[in-house]
Amino acid sequence: MPTSTSRRSWSVWGIAVAAYAVAIFQRTSLGVAAAPATERFGIGASVLSTFVVLQLVVYAAMQIPVGILVDRFGSRLLLVTGALLMAAGQTTMALAEQPGTAVLARVVVGAGDAMTFISVLRIIPAWFPARSVPVVTQLTGQVGQVGQVASTIPLAAALAGPGWTPAYLGAAAVGVLAAVAVLLAVRDRPVGTPVPTPVGWGQALADLRTSFTHPGTRLGLWSHFSTQFSGMVFALLWGYPFLTTGLGYSPGLAGSLLTVMVLAGPVIGPVLGQLTAAYPLRRSNLIFGVLIATVAIWTLVLVWPGTVPLPLLVLLLLVLAAYGPASAVGFDFARSFNPSTRLGAASGIVNMGGFTASLITIFAIGVILDWRAPTGAFDLVDFKIAFCFQYLLWAFGFVSLWVSRRLTRAGMRAEGGGAIDPLTSAIARRWRDRPRG
Repeated sequence: MPTSTSRRSWSVWGIAVAAYAVAIFQRTSLGVAAAPATERFGIGASVLSTFVVLQLVVYAAMQIPVGILVDRFGSRLLLVTGALLMAAGQTTMALAEQPGTAVLARVVVGAGDAMTFISVLRIIPAWFPARSVPVVTQLTGQVGQVGQVASTIPLAAALAGPGWTPAYLGAAAVGVLAAVAVLLAVRDRPVGTPVPTPVGWGQALADLRTSFTHPGTRLGLWSHFSTQFSGMVFALLWGYPFLTTGLGYSPGLAGSLLTVMVLAGPVIGPVLGQLTAAYPLRRSNLIFGVLIATVAIWTLVLVWPGTVPLPLLVLLLLVLAAYGPASAVGFDFARSFNPSTRLGAASGIVNMGGFTASLITIFAIGVILDWRAPTGAFDLVDFKIAFCFQYLLWAFGFVSLWVSRRLTRAGMRAEGGGAIDPLTSAIARRWRDRPRG
């Protein structure tokens, strides 16, 4: 691991994170197209949610295989492949006339998207010193969210102006540009750094099992599961209809409100990153804090009689903005308790958590909305009832987090640390001698 940060480190990271921003743009590009999609394909809410659910199913299912692949073949190859797959998916979406073709398009987008974030995370420890990794990881998540801004304002304008096909062909072109930039500028490691010996498939599977059985990895998994899905569900599909159809806001105001989540992220992310680096043994407390705050603000919004006041709605969006920074702490757990040779696989396990929770919630909300209003004439009460489904996953995540944290702390006491990275390991040795209770 490097001992200092260079200009080259930032340039490699900058291109890689730009590719991630493009992936976010492709991933969330259906969020502002809900109404045009239902009209173009003649579908209801549950079928529309299937588009995104299948996209996320593919994303989540590929996390562990992609983690193994990035450990074996490196980040650069997977970033280029992912960008080209997403471009192919958006081209298919641009030309789609039938729901089946649109579903296929979103599946291909999900496959390309699955290769991106883990690949960027894999680059960071190779180019940055250990003390900088938590902060750079947070910056990665927040800078990447620029793609969400592009999918809420410019893409919405393109759909309203030139129309469906030009809008999605433009999205495909952006994907090709991202692939070219990565190919030209990104390298897996600095010049002169020894190339690790490729891990065989048998060893890769053994490493995967070892990573998953470590409670520290599972603590990262449940951290990601618990904190990511509510914000992602809102940003990816159901937030925009909730604001426009449920609350009656104009498309422009709804798009602007969604950007609040993006703009707040760069403020929240570095703060959580600094806290994570400064207090590595208190990272789980940050996760519990974000989870409790999310449940509390949603409860206030859902029980509010009638239309939700705009200040309360803005507060909800500010809290939901923490979903990216908080879920990124899960990857810091993976890095702390896994060696670099299996970091990709461990990151894949963690990343699978939030996306699994998101796809379950997206589909469930669509089913509930269709049950409440089969004609598609949803009102605010329908949306509030549908969003109540989140409490099931919040409860499950809270319990899983609590159990994993107890097991992780027990292991750290027994092993005199049990962490891999120097920052956490040095401090964690003191954990063994803490009074129990």
